[in-house]
Amino acid sequence: MPLSRSRLADAAKWLLAPTIFGALAHGAVAATICDRYCDGRDPALSPGDRQAVSATIYSRKLVLHLDDADDMGWASIENGSPGDEVWLDRSFDNGRSWAGGSKLGDTTVPAGNQGWRTQMFNVDDWANRGVGVLRACGKAGDRPEIACTAWARTTWNAGDRRTAAATALMGFYNQGTGLFDTTGWWNSANALTALIQNIQASGMGSYTYAIANTYDRNINSAKGQFRNDYIDDTGWWGLAWIAAYDQTKDQRYLNTAKADADYMATFWDGTCGGGVWWSDAKTYKNAIANSLYLHLTAALHNRIPGDTLYLKRAKDEWAWFKGTGMVNADNLVNDGISLTTCKNNGSQVWTYNQGVLVGALAELYRATGDKTVKTMAKRIANASTTTPLLHDANGILREPCENNGCGGDGPSFKGAHVRGLRALNTLLAKHPYTAYLKRQADSAYANDRNPQDAYGLHFAGPLDSIDAARQHSALDLLNAAP
Repeated sequence: MPLSRSRLADAAKWLLAPTIFGALAHGAVAATICDRYCDGRDPALSPGDRQAVSATIYSRKLVLHLDDADDMGWASIENGSPGDEVWLDRSFDNGRSWAGGSKLGDTTVPAGNQGWRTQMFNVDDWANRGVGVLRACGKAGDRPEIACTAWARTTWNAGDRRTAAATALMGFYNQGTGLFDTTGWWNSANALTALIQNIQASGMGSYTYAIANTYDRNINSAKGQFRNDYIDDTGWWGLAWIAAYDQTKDQRYLNTAKADADYMATFWDGTCGGGVWWSDAKTYKNAIANSLYLHLTAALHNRIPGDTLYLKRAKDEWAWFKGTGMVNADNLVNDGISLTTCKNNGSQVWTYNQGVLVGALAELYRATGDKTVKTMAKRIANASTTTPLLHDANGILREPCENNGCGGDGPSFKGAHVRGLRALNTLLAKHPYTAYLKRQADSAYANDRNPQDAYGLHFAGPLDSIDAARQHSALDLLNAAP
């Protein structure tokens, strides 16, 4: 898809700095949560005290303490005076709001003391599938300004950086819609795919419920079976249901993937000798829609015993794709073709056009054993992991649009890219891209992450803002290089 199509306005930016002067605490009343223990537990009973984040205000120090063993936390204020105030906020949407709990444990420093602390409160609400974060807030007793720490959480379902990123992604998951807030329809397909692949890679199945919930709540949306006006959107969802089928073996997911591929096939015609259109407006034939069609049809063949139909479609697609020249002389994939010349239009090289085709060719190689297919996948992978067009001076993956935030679509691109690269790397005996993927993951972890393990757009840093598209891209990367 051209970057100019953004079906979602830019994700709202929110303040990441730990100190927020003049902020107003939300007045929502929180229900008591009981997991291992109930809210209001004495911190003296905690088996551990990890001081996760802190902030200062008028010489006072605010600290968020976490009890990782019990999934609870408390707030403290130090170097203060009697009458100073301290409390916790709790959020179940990655800190975008704190209707899950405002001013929890609100207390003041008593006479004769310079510091005080709240009681302990649960981070998560497992009974209601609430994935939470906490922050410590407070103020001087004689001043109106408020300061808060950054949001952070315990290590429950976050035992390593890969599962921590999955848990942060679930902070964007909306159980009511079955989609991921802060991003769009097709990006949610990518987020679900990244989540499923994390389950497969890490073995942490805590969020398996999202698969069926997403399916059940959206199966009848738009044109049904996850089909809509954009052919690439349908392809993304088809691949999500392939991943769901691989994880669960539930036949309904494979049936929907078939319905998606069959729908895409109706947009294959003789214009420029073949290929599927990007949308039902039939104004553009591009790399992403056709790479997804190739991947989905090859994947179906590899999962349907005795299939010949999807294999033929996959072979026809690859023959057409090669003939367009969309893989250019530098072994990089341009965005699409000109309907005038029926050849490569020379437009922007995006990361996802490289990775999705690489993943598709890895799947096609599994289907056919054709060594020329594997060779082409390696050429594109080699080019896309070294080109200055897609990397900064230190070799860290960078989307061409990152200077302007990449809109609503672009933050998902790198995730799709590294997902395809991971598929080829797994296929090849010597795993030649492991070091490259690890370098990207190490950079993102060190430079592009906040205390709740939410990631931004720039793998090289700095952290700009967080949303579900940025997060699934980071999760895709950590799935590839834990």
